[in-house]
Amino acid sequence: MRITAAVVEERSGEFRLDDVELDDPRPDEVLVKLAATGICHTDLHARDGYFDMPYPAVYGHEGAGTVAALGGAVTGLTVGDPVVISFPWCGHCAFCRVGSRAYCAHGRTLKSSGRRADGTPTLWRGDLPLAGAFFQQSSFATYALAPARDVVRVRTDAPLAMLGPLGCGLQTGAGAVLNVMRPEPGQSFVVFGAGSVGLAGLMAAGIMGCDPIVAVDVRDNRLRLARSLGATHVIDNRNGDAVAAIRDLTGGGAHFTLETSAVPEVFRQAVDCLRPRGTSILVGSARRGVEAAFEMSHLQQGRQVRGVIQGDSRPDELIPRLVDLFVAGRFPLDRLIAFYDFAEINRAAAEAVAGAVIKPVLRLPQ
Repeated sequence: MRITAAVVEERSGEFRLDDVELDDPRPDEVLVKLAATGICHTDLHARDGYFDMPYPAVYGHEGAGTVAALGGAVTGLTVGDPVVISFPWCGHCAFCRVGSRAYCAHGRTLKSSGRRADGTPTLWRGDLPLAGAFFQQSSFATYALAPARDVVRVRTDAPLAMLGPLGCGLQTGAGAVLNVMRPEPGQSFVVFGAGSVGLAGLMAAGIMGCDPIVAVDVRDNRLRLARSLGATHVIDNRNGDAVAAIRDLTGGGAHFTLETSAVPEVFRQAVDCLRPRGTSILVGSARRGVEAAFEMSHLQQGRQVRGVIQGDSRPDELIPRLVDLFVAGRFPLDRLIAFYDFAEINRAAAEAVAGAVIKPVLRLPQ
């Protein structure tokens, strides 16, 4: 079918809207008419060559919309269902078989090969294939094709245009807290980086009853927003000794820290401010080859450091839970979102990089 997609022709090139051809759904695939899609920094890293995905390419992996068509083998969904498309997983590797979908052995290939799992393209410009199937969806388009296992139905009374970021960024931050940390009420929580991922983690820490809740960042607008979303304290990491301040606020060190910046020096802070037996979770996405250093004797006091992908979540369980919390007013993700028309994609991307907005979301033409 003919669709409109934002195509990047070359490394670090602009997004250009173009008419392209999208395959019909195969037996195990779902065609989604997109209402909106979030822009994640992973999309921009891919545009800039981080994933070695070929060009021309169509990115986007936080799509939300309604089911337009179903492959013949798909069950549990019907045309018209509101859905969020989440990350891909193969379903048969050792990790997927035990429910650790975020760590799928084929995850990186599924996310960034530009093709389906079997190597076939989904997008075409005339007779020439385009690199698509980014995270097996390529949601910077009016329609997306995705494996049915990656598509999560959501409740009909939630504002669908706001839900796409739950498929990746917000799920990552919230899941790191709800699925991995699992703090008890009264335990301390510190987030380094108050972007969309960090603020999702902060809101989840509030849901779990953490106290104190500390946000560390270098942008005043983000620190103000963190305070309004439940941070009991905020720290400007441009001034003073953040580690000493956190140790003072938490009575000797934090129970949990969440590192979202992927800056090695900041990651070191997130570990250094832990109390004995505290845990630091890394969700920030660093380029390959980036290293961080820690004092070994510090870790020997029972402190744990762990990396987490996609919030260690099962999207069909976590996304509906987060939607319920949003509708109940306990997870106000709308406070993070700035909407842009699809044609404004380059402005939205630039303002995200500049830190002017927390989570840009593109509205697709209906």
